[in-house]
Amino acid sequence: MLKNDSLVHEEYWSGYGDNSLSNSFSMAKSVTSILVGIAIKEGKIKSVEQPIGDFLEEFNQRDFKKIKIKHLLTMSSGLNWDESYMNPFSMTTEAYYGNDLWRLMLRLRVLHAPGKDFTYLSGDTQLLSFVLKKATGKTIGAYAQEKLWQPMGALNNAEWSLDKKEGTEKAFCCMYSNAKDFARIGVLYLHDGNWKGKQLVDSNYVKASLTPAQLIDSETGKPNDFYGFQWWLIPDYKGERIFYARGILGQMIVVIPSKNIVFVRLGNQKPKKVGNHYKSTLDLLDAVLKEVK
Repeated sequence: MLKNDSLVHEEYWSGYGDNSLSNSFSMAKSVTSILVGIAIKEGKIKSVEQPIGDFLEEFNQRDFKKIKIKHLLTMSSGLNWDESYMNPFSMTTEAYYGNDLWRLMLRLRVLHAPGKDFTYLSGDTQLLSFVLKKATGKTIGAYAQEKLWQPMGALNNAEWSLDKKEGTEKAFCCMYSNAKDFARIGVLYLHDGNWKGKQLVDSNYVKASLTPAQLIDSETGKPNDFYGFQWWLIPDYKGERIFYARGILGQMIVVIPSKNIVFVRLGNQKPKKVGNHYKSTLDLLDAVLKEVK
């Protein structure tokens, strides 16, 4: 845990230490979003309104032409990705265990008009990574290392699982780092994209990232108030505005702006959910807010 950008507490278990690498799982989605913001700042992407077909020829036809970068960022693409984690034949399973992510992207089809409903799809993030690669001319691993990891003075290189040797990064899930370097991500967004005086991500993009997208949650039919540009949001938790990145096995980078607090928790077991959020996230928030005034 960091307060006012200083480490105030750390603790490790099960053979892990302060320099151990651990899988981010879906916290990588938030990192991918940050890289999109950097590419926009550099002019490699015009804006979140730009169609993905401008970068990917295969997605510049038929209904694909309606999909914009912001639709991928907000999980509102309307694509037919199957997010099931229990089905051994789902697209998510194939993305995780398979060896050709681009071929998997080419099987996508548009089911619904984009920009209306929130439906959590790991395929949206993976497709974003291909847009980034085309826009920047670099893999997302190389781009993250140059534009994010090095400027922030990370302790270790950012590592990613690939679909095969010399292949494509699994942008939707599998970035490896340590707790302290993950915390740098939270500190960067705590300061609106500014790292020690250098603006790595435009502050307007950061603000948009942490604002609920104007969508309807496809599961509940209620307006979305919990998701921005690949960041999870709690607009009012006991009077506090919270935003965080999270992974399926309890990984989280949590930011409490009013307290200048960032805390990271890594894990290996899927937590229970309370509404749209993990119970473990809420429990840790309760503990932190109780101790820090």
